[in-house]
Amino acid sequence: MSEPQKVLIRGAKVLGGEAQDVLIDGATIAAVGTALEADGATVIEAEGRILLPGLVDLHTHLREPGREDSETVLTGTRAAAIGGYTAVHAMANTFPVADTAGVVEQVWRLGRESGYCDVQPVGAVTVGLEGKQLAELGAMADSAARVRVFSDDGKCVDDAVIMRRALEYVKAFDGVVAQHAQEPRLTEGAQMNEGIVSGELGLRGWPAVAEESIIARDVLLAAHVGSRVHICHLSTAGSVEIVRWAKSKGWNVTAEVTPHHLLLTDELVRSYNPVYKVNPPLRTEADVMALREALADGTIDCVATDHAPHPHEDKDCEWAAAAMGMVGLETALSVVQHTMVDTGLLDWAGVADRMSARPAVIGRLAGHGRPIVAGEPANLTLVDPAYRGVVNPAGFASRSRNTPYEGRELPGRVIATFLRGKATVVDGKLA
Repeated sequence: MSEPQKVLIRGAKVLGGEAQDVLIDGATIAAVGTALEADGATVIEAEGRILLPGLVDLHTHLREPGREDSETVLTGTRAAAIGGYTAVHAMANTFPVADTAGVVEQVWRLGRESGYCDVQPVGAVTVGLEGKQLAELGAMADSAARVRVFSDDGKCVDDAVIMRRALEYVKAFDGVVAQHAQEPRLTEGAQMNEGIVSGELGLRGWPAVAEESIIARDVLLAAHVGSRVHICHLSTAGSVEIVRWAKSKGWNVTAEVTPHHLLLTDELVRSYNPVYKVNPPLRTEADVMALREALADGTIDCVATDHAPHPHEDKDCEWAAAAMGMVGLETALSVVQHTMVDTGLLDWAGVADRMSARPAVIGRLAGHGRPIVAGEPANLTLVDPAYRGVVNPAGFASRSRNTPYEGRELPGRVIATFLRGKATVVDGKLA
């Protein structure tokens, strides 16, 4: 990575609008306008390219500590930079679990050392993700990592009393509980979405109501205690309607959708390829269309990758034994362009809102998701929307290769990423 320097990005379409020049001086945007003087700056010719604020991911699994065979903070943040991200929220289901101030500070420091993007740890809601006792929420919030998002992701906080107490506790420091909505007793042994395809394949189904019932309970709890709740990886049309209803009441509810739930359906499971095994499962075409519409109209606040790396041996096995999850940091923006921009559902300003501004606000992440104007931190992503390329996981920066897009042509490519003026990606490659 290069140190902050003077860079002139010439002729980029800022948020997809009119072509402008953007001058970076050190860690800050110095000027935005037309016909800016280079004045000794390195010039990047950006005609036809889109300039966005650096992307922010609310839901990333970096696996460190404990599963460095899948990913490390270093490899995961390199993948994030390649994907245009300048900040990621690292989920708590590590080994040991990030349920103490000591562990979240370790992850935060590893992120600072890597330098490719900011790493904001997510703290566990309960000790050991066991759902029985609240973790050290206050200590994590007061730590150097300043944790504001808490989640037992990978598991649901299914005890209503524990969930209520967590929602009450985080109010003291403007935190949010991010819920993995999955009623465990309705999904015991489930292998895929419950529906026509699961019936034909003879695989135990994962009903939509297992997600929707938890969301319904939790938005009511959040309203009751006057706290913030965030719904992780929303995946069904019914979930959309519950969130839409909660928002119509003025309740403090936010939600995310993954790129893969915007594109892929349960029909792909007919291949029995474990690369399509994910939690929550791939749903129906009707669900996919409902999710796209909800992201477009703002019912769903943001796109989050749920980047879930696994080593080869955990995926290259029979379906029932395979781990759940997909990598997503390096392909997320391309999938969003394919499903939302190229279909006319979102413009590039909308992408900046859903993939940068809103997730930064939800995570209370200062300095990210900011407007591209003079005086703001130079956290920026330059994208070539005209690019078309076939996904080849062999070239990933991530340590894992479990992508569902291998061999698929997707649009768009991140040309450059800047973290407070430092170039982390140049000409599509790590700096």
